[in-house]
Parts: sequence; structure tokens; C-alpha cells
Amino acid sequence: MALSRTSTSLPFVTETSRLSAGDKAPAFALPDADGNLVSLSSYKGKKVVLYVYPAAMTPGCTKQACDFRDNLQRFVDAGYAVIGLSPDKPEKLAKFRDAEALTFPLLSDVSKETLTAYGAYGEKQLYGKLVVGVIRSTFLIDGTGSITTASYGVKATGHVAKLLKDNGL
Repeated sequence: MALSRTSTSLPFVTETSRLSAGDKAPAFALPDADGNLVSLSSYKGKKVVLYVYPAAMTPGCTKQACDFRDNLQRFVDAGYAVIGLSPDKPEKLAKFRDAEALTFPLLSDVSKETLTAYGAYGEKQLYGKLVVGVIRSTFLIDGTGSITTASYGVKATGHVAKLLKDNGL
């Protein structure tokens, strides 16, 4: 990855590559809300919805998490496990999980290495300004570990319904 110093980029921001259908999903082993390591390889042979959100317990992220919670059975019926990923510490994720009765794993990537590997951390527009942060994204991963869908800059509200519709779930 190259460092970016163009006039439209913030200085010294690492450019991240975006993933596409057919790409191999980057491996990860991250702590969940209880501090237990969860790895992508533990889902080998299973389909995964990995959704990335900026911060637990914020209005948009809460709406999105609750949409996944409320539609979880539809994903499970289609053979998918749902996993949430953010840069929050496990302690905050546990509070979020408990407050919203979330029944799927929430993973912590404080270092942002996995977020960056998925192209879900970098420059983005926020209220008309160029900032560096988490890019709300969703990835569908097949049982062989390949990306089947990579969606970046998704909306917190309505995204789960669109994901279900677009993928015939």
C-alpha cells in the first residue's frame, strides 16, 4: 500500500484497496465482546455476512445492528452467519450487545488492521469534509473464503433490507 499525498487526500493517509467479488477475504482473528478470539477460518465451509460499522451505541450503528438482529433468522435460513466489526474495545461491544439484545458476534479491531485489509478504513466524506475513519461496509463471504459481494459506504438505515432483496434472501 502506498502513502497518499495528493491535493484531494489528507497527508500521510494509507490508501486502502477495496475488495470485489471473487477476491479472497482477508483472514482475521479478533476478540469478540467477551474477549474470545474469533477467526474467519472458524467459519470455513459456511457463508458469512461481515458488516463494518463505525461505533457501537451511536444512533445509526444501533439502527443497523438492530436491523441485522431483527432479520437474523432470514440470514441463518439462507446459510449465513452474521458478524459485526468495529474499532470499539470488547468492553464497549459487550455493553452494546447487552443493551440491544444482539445475538451475533461483535468483533473488535482496535488496531484497524482488519478494517484496513477490507478497505473499510480510510478517507471518506463526512458532512462535506474529507476525514479518515471507518467506512460503513458489508461483505458477503462464501464457504471457501471468497468475497461474493463487497458494498462500501452503505447507509445505516435500509441497508439490511436492500442486502436481503439484492441477494434473494
